[in-house]
Amino acid sequence: MNAALPKSDLPDFLNTFRIRVAEDLNLIATLHDREPDATLLRELKRIDFPFCLTLIPEIGPGAQALFLLEEALAKLSVDVDQCTLDDLAADYASIYLNHNISASPEESVWLDEDSLICQQSMFDVRTWYKTYGLEIPDWRQRPDDHLVYELQFIACLLEKDSNLKTLEQATVFMDEHLLRWLGNFGERVLGRCDTQYFASIAALTAVYCEDLRDVLAEVLEQPRPTREEIEERMKPKQTTEESPVQFMPGIGPAV
Repeated sequence: MNAALPKSDLPDFLNTFRIRVAEDLNLIATLHDREPDATLLRELKRIDFPFCLTLIPEIGPGAQALFLLEEALAKLSVDVDQCTLDDLAADYASIYLNHNISASPEESVWLDEDSLICQQSMFDVRTWYKTYGLEIPDWRQRPDDHLVYELQFIACLLEKDSNLKTLEQATVFMDEHLLRWLGNFGERVLGRCDTQYFASIAALTAVYCEDLRDVLAEVLEQPRPTREEIEERMKPKQTTEESPVQFMPGIGPAV
Protein backbone atom coordinates (compact mmCIF):
# COMPACT_ATOMS: atom_id res chain seq x y z
CA MET A 1 0.00 0.00 0.00
CA ASN A 2 2.96 2.28 0.54
CA ALA A 3 4.57 1.51 -2.81
CA ALA A 4 4.53 4.29 -5.41
CA LEU A 5 2.06 3.77 -8.23
CA PRO A 6 3.40 3.78 -11.80
CA LYS A 7 1.98 6.84 -13.56
CA SER A 8 0.82 4.73 -16.50
CA ASP A 9 -1.29 2.57 -14.14
CA LEU A 10 -2.90 5.44 -12.27
CA PRO A 11 -6.16 5.76 -14.27
CA ASP A 12 -6.91 2.01 -14.13
CA PHE A 13 -6.05 1.89 -10.47
CA LEU A 14 -8.32 4.82 -9.69
CA ASN A 15 -11.27 3.38 -11.58
CA THR A 16 -11.04 0.09 -9.73
CA PHE A 17 -10.09 1.54 -6.37
CA ARG A 18 -12.74 4.26 -6.18
CA ILE A 19 -15.59 1.89 -7.09
CA ARG A 20 -14.55 -0.77 -4.61
CA VAL A 21 -13.98 1.71 -1.79
CA ALA A 22 -17.34 3.36 -2.50
CA GLU A 23 -18.95 -0.08 -2.14
CA ASP A 24 -17.09 -0.57 1.14
CA LEU A 25 -18.22 2.78 2.52
CA ASN A 26 -21.85 2.16 1.59
CA LEU A 27 -21.71 -1.24 3.27
CA ILE A 28 -20.12 0.21 6.40
CA ALA A 29 -22.76 2.96 6.43
CA THR A 30 -25.45 0.26 6.39
CA LEU A 31 -23.97 -1.26 9.55
CA HIS A 32 -24.37 2.09 11.33
CA ASP A 33 -27.78 2.73 9.80
CA ARG A 34 -29.82 0.16 11.72
CA GLU A 35 -29.67 -2.78 14.07
CA PRO A 36 -28.76 -6.04 12.32
CA ASP A 37 -31.37 -8.65 11.54
CA ALA A 38 -30.79 -12.30 10.67
CA THR A 39 -30.71 -11.52 6.94
CA LEU A 40 -27.96 -8.92 7.29
CA LEU A 41 -25.87 -11.15 9.52
CA ARG A 42 -26.14 -14.03 7.07
CA GLU A 43 -25.09 -11.72 4.23
CA LEU A 44 -22.04 -10.52 6.18
CA LYS A 45 -20.99 -14.13 6.66
CA ARG A 46 -21.62 -14.94 3.00
CA ILE A 47 -19.37 -12.16 1.71
CA ASP A 48 -16.70 -12.94 4.34
CA PHE A 49 -16.96 -9.54 5.98
CA PRO A 50 -14.71 -7.79 6.99
CA PHE A 51 -12.08 -9.57 4.87
CA CYS A 52 -13.93 -8.61 1.70
CA LEU A 53 -13.04 -4.94 2.27
CA THR A 54 -10.68 -3.20 -0.12
CA LEU A 55 -8.49 -1.85 2.68
CA ILE A 56 -7.67 -4.42 5.35
CA PRO A 57 -5.55 -3.22 8.29
CA GLU A 58 -2.71 -5.54 9.14
CA ILE A 59 -1.17 -4.02 12.27
CA GLY A 60 -2.05 -1.90 15.30
CA PRO A 61 -5.58 -0.86 16.32
CA GLY A 62 -6.90 -1.72 12.88
CA ALA A 63 -5.81 -5.33 13.11
CA GLN A 64 -7.31 -5.52 16.61
CA ALA A 65 -10.63 -4.15 15.37
CA LEU A 66 -10.57 -6.65 12.52
CA PHE A 67 -10.00 -9.53 14.93
CA LEU A 68 -12.77 -8.35 17.25
CA LEU A 69 -15.26 -8.11 14.39
CA GLU A 70 -14.28 -11.49 12.98
CA GLU A 71 -14.75 -13.00 16.44
CA ALA A 72 -18.07 -11.22 16.98
CA LEU A 73 -19.50 -12.49 13.70
CA ALA A 74 -18.19 -16.00 14.37
CA LYS A 75 -20.16 -16.07 17.63
CA LEU A 76 -23.38 -15.23 15.78
CA SER A 77 -24.78 -18.45 14.39
CA VAL A 78 -26.37 -18.65 10.96
CA ASP A 79 -29.74 -19.08 12.64
CA VAL A 80 -29.25 -16.33 15.19
CA ASP A 81 -31.80 -16.45 18.02
CA GLN A 82 -34.22 -13.67 18.87
CA CYS A 83 -32.62 -12.99 22.24
CA THR A 84 -29.31 -12.15 20.55
CA LEU A 85 -31.06 -9.95 18.02
CA ASP A 86 -32.83 -8.14 20.86
CA ASP A 87 -29.49 -7.51 22.58
CA LEU A 88 -28.06 -6.07 19.36
CA ALA A 89 -31.15 -3.90 18.87
CA ALA A 90 -30.87 -2.60 22.44
CA ASP A 91 -27.19 -1.75 21.96
CA TYR A 92 -27.96 -0.01 18.67
CA ALA A 93 -30.60 2.10 20.39
CA SER A 94 -28.20 2.91 23.22
CA ILE A 95 -25.55 4.18 20.80
CA TYR A 96 -27.48 5.77 17.95
CA LEU A 97 -30.89 6.70 19.30
CA ASN A 98 -30.87 7.23 23.07
CA HIS A 99 -27.23 8.36 23.38
CA ASN A 100 -26.88 6.45 26.65
CA ILE A 101 -23.12 6.10 26.26
CA SER A 102 -22.53 9.70 25.09
CA ALA A 103 -21.15 8.60 21.73
CA SER A 104 -23.23 10.58 19.29
CA PRO A 105 -23.04 9.62 15.60
CA GLU A 106 -23.55 13.31 14.73
CA GLU A 107 -20.64 15.65 14.03
CA SER A 108 -22.09 18.73 15.70
CA VAL A 109 -22.11 17.08 19.13
CA TRP A 110 -18.36 16.49 18.93
CA LEU A 111 -17.35 19.86 17.50
CA ASP A 112 -19.81 22.30 19.05
CA GLU A 113 -18.56 24.02 22.22
CA ASP A 114 -21.77 23.08 24.03
CA SER A 115 -22.03 19.60 22.46
CA LEU A 116 -25.38 20.39 20.85
CA ILE A 117 -26.98 18.76 17.83
CA CYS A 118 -27.81 20.57 14.59
CA GLN A 119 -25.17 23.25 14.95
CA GLN A 120 -22.83 24.89 12.43
CA SER A 121 -21.30 21.58 11.36
CA MET A 122 -24.68 20.41 10.13
CA PHE A 123 -25.13 23.48 7.94
CA ASP A 124 -21.58 23.27 6.60
CA VAL A 125 -22.11 19.62 5.64
CA ARG A 126 -25.45 20.49 4.07
CA THR A 127 -23.67 23.03 1.87
CA TRP A 128 -21.31 20.31 0.69
CA TYR A 129 -24.26 18.10 -0.24
CA LYS A 130 -26.03 20.89 -2.13
CA THR A 131 -22.88 21.57 -4.15
CA TYR A 132 -23.28 18.11 -5.64
CA GLY A 133 -27.07 18.28 -5.98
CA LEU A 134 -27.75 16.12 -2.94
CA GLU A 135 -30.01 16.48 0.07
CA ILE A 136 -31.11 14.25 2.91
CA PRO A 137 -34.72 13.08 3.33
CA ASP A 138 -35.52 14.73 6.69
CA TRP A 139 -32.93 16.46 8.89
CA ARG A 140 -35.34 16.32 11.86
CA GLN A 141 -35.19 12.52 11.80
CA ARG A 142 -31.47 12.31 11.06
CA PRO A 143 -29.33 15.44 10.63
CA ASP A 144 -27.09 16.07 7.64
CA ASP A 145 -23.93 15.55 9.72
CA HIS A 146 -24.89 12.03 10.82
CA LEU A 147 -22.18 9.39 10.35
CA VAL A 148 -24.29 7.41 7.88
CA TYR A 149 -24.75 10.39 5.57
CA GLU A 150 -21.12 11.46 5.75
CA LEU A 151 -19.93 7.98 4.79
CA GLN A 152 -22.46 7.83 1.96
CA PHE A 153 -21.39 11.26 0.71
CA ILE A 154 -17.73 10.25 0.47
CA ALA A 155 -18.84 7.12 -1.37
CA CYS A 156 -20.86 9.32 -3.72
CA LEU A 157 -17.81 11.45 -4.50
CA LEU A 158 -15.73 8.36 -5.22
CA GLU A 159 -18.46 6.93 -7.47
CA LYS A 160 -18.86 10.20 -9.34
CA ASP A 161 -15.76 9.86 -11.54
CA SER A 162 -12.02 9.32 -11.39
CA ASN A 163 -11.26 13.00 -11.82
CA LEU A 164 -8.44 13.94 -9.46
CA LYS A 165 -10.26 17.12 -8.48
CA THR A 166 -13.18 15.08 -7.17
CA LEU A 167 -10.80 12.91 -5.15
CA GLU A 168 -9.22 16.07 -3.75
CA GLN A 169 -12.64 17.28 -2.69
CA ALA A 170 -13.25 13.98 -0.94
CA THR A 171 -10.06 14.46 1.07
CA VAL A 172 -11.04 18.01 2.00
CA PHE A 173 -14.42 16.83 3.25
CA MET A 174 -12.79 14.05 5.25
CA ASP A 175 -10.27 16.45 6.78
CA GLU A 176 -12.75 19.19 7.61
CA HIS A 177 -15.58 16.98 8.78
CA LEU A 178 -15.58 13.20 9.19
CA LEU A 179 -12.04 12.64 10.47
CA ARG A 180 -12.22 15.46 13.01
CA TRP A 181 -14.53 13.37 15.19
CA LEU A 182 -14.80 9.80 13.90
CA GLY A 183 -11.81 8.56 15.90
CA ASN A 184 -13.32 9.82 19.15
CA PHE A 185 -16.64 8.23 18.28
CA GLY A 186 -14.96 4.89 17.58
CA GLU A 187 -12.99 4.93 20.82
CA ARG A 188 -16.01 5.78 22.94
CA VAL A 189 -18.26 3.14 21.39
CA LEU A 190 -15.48 0.57 21.70
CA GLY A 191 -15.07 1.33 25.40
CA ARG A 192 -18.69 1.78 26.45
CA CYS A 193 -21.15 -0.20 24.33
CA ASP A 194 -22.54 -3.58 25.37
CA THR A 195 -21.89 -5.78 22.33
CA GLN A 196 -18.68 -6.80 20.63
CA TYR A 197 -20.46 -6.44 17.30
CA PHE A 198 -20.99 -2.68 17.54
CA ALA A 199 -17.72 -2.08 19.40
CA SER A 200 -15.71 -3.63 16.57
CA ILE A 201 -17.74 -1.98 13.81
CA ALA A 202 -17.17 1.47 15.30
CA ALA A 203 -13.45 0.84 15.74
CA LEU A 204 -13.02 -0.63 12.26
CA THR A 205 -14.92 2.26 10.66
CA ALA A 206 -12.52 4.79 12.17
CA VAL A 207 -9.45 2.83 11.09
CA TYR A 208 -10.79 2.22 7.59
CA CYS A 209 -11.42 5.92 6.99
CA GLU A 210 -7.98 6.88 8.30
CA ASP A 211 -6.36 4.29 6.02
CA LEU A 212 -8.43 5.55 3.09
CA ARG A 213 -7.26 9.09 3.73
CA ASP A 214 -3.63 7.92 3.76
CA VAL A 215 -4.07 6.13 0.44
CA LEU A 216 -5.69 9.18 -1.16
CA ALA A 217 -2.75 11.28 0.02
CA GLU A 218 -0.42 8.90 -1.83
CA VAL A 219 -2.56 8.83 -4.96
CA LEU A 220 -2.83 12.62 -5.09
CA GLU A 221 0.78 13.10 -3.98
CA GLN A 222 -0.43 15.62 -1.42
CA PRO A 223 0.63 15.12 2.20
CA ARG A 224 -2.12 15.11 4.81
CA PRO A 225 -2.46 18.33 6.77
CA THR A 226 -1.84 18.06 10.49
CA ARG A 227 -4.68 18.17 12.97
CA GLU A 228 -3.47 21.60 14.06
CA GLU A 229 -3.51 22.89 10.49
CA ILE A 230 -7.04 21.64 9.99
CA GLU A 231 -8.30 23.21 13.21
CA GLU A 232 -6.67 26.50 12.26
CA ARG A 233 -8.33 26.31 8.84
CA MET A 234 -11.73 25.67 10.41
CA LYS A 235 -11.64 28.54 12.89
CA PRO A 236 -14.41 31.09 12.29
CA LYS A 237 -13.17 34.01 10.24
CA GLN A 238 -12.73 37.11 12.33
CA THR A 239 -14.38 40.21 10.90
CA THR A 240 -13.52 43.72 11.98
CA GLU A 241 -16.49 46.01 12.21
CA GLU A 242 -15.87 49.59 11.19
CA SER A 243 -16.88 52.16 13.78
CA PRO A 244 -19.57 54.50 12.47
CA VAL A 245 -18.41 58.04 11.69
CA GLN A 246 -19.69 60.41 14.34
CA PHE A 247 -20.47 64.03 13.60
CA MET A 248 -20.43 66.89 16.03
CA PRO A 249 -22.89 69.70 15.40
CA GLY A 250 -21.29 72.22 13.06
CA ILE A 251 -18.20 70.08 12.44
CA GLY A 252 -17.68 67.91 9.38
CA PRO A 253 -16.00 64.52 9.45
CA ALA A 254 -12.27 64.51 10.14
CA VAL A 255 -10.09 63.84 7.11
